[in-house]
Amino acid sequence: MTRVVAVLVTPGMAGAAPPGVDPAEFLTAMAEDTYEMIAGLELVRPVILSAGVPGLAEIAWPGTPVLPIGSPTGAFAALAALNEAGVETADEAVVVSGDAPDLPPLLIGKLFRELGRADLAVCPAEGGGAVAVAARLPVPGWAAPDLDEPDVVAAMRRRAPGPRMVATGPGWHRLRKPEDVARLDPGLEGWDNTRALLM
Repeated sequence: MTRVVAVLVTPGMAGAAPPGVDPAEFLTAMAEDTYEMIAGLELVRPVILSAGVPGLAEIAWPGTPVLPIGSPTGAFAALAALNEAGVETADEAVVVSGDAPDLPPLLIGKLFRELGRADLAVCPAEGGGAVAVAARLPVPGWAAPDLDEPDVVAAMRRRAPGPRMVATGPGWHRLRKPEDVARLDPGLEGWDNTRALLM
């Protein structure tokens, strides 16, 4: 079983920068922390998906693909293209929002486990949307999740051709506006780059 975990980074994520912090630096720090979390996972291939954010190759470890995508909803299509290009043939993939720098790695594992009984698995975000979505590859045509859709689970279940095809795991939070930095837990390991900007 080959698994890919991709960090999705969009320009809008810079809007979470608190006053006095450069938005571009904050975006890069969040993306790097999220990437380093997935790059540290065992038995997965890390990927970065850039929806128009430059410079992300600088945060990647050698050998990590950095793929430009036209739209966040094309995340899984980009991973399928990666398969077709022979860069990495994967059976399962998770797309993680780049604005979740303190996401516990355990939650990624739970999503993969849910794929044992469903085609899609969602880690819901506090306040709507999703932190991460997992799917078997190739992804079915109905599964083009938008991580910012207010109720992504309900939307996916409406589009699914059958019941019980979309599972959910435990939820987490994303940093979507400056006040969301209060959600970060200083007691959790990781998110060092984001932490450094907030000190």
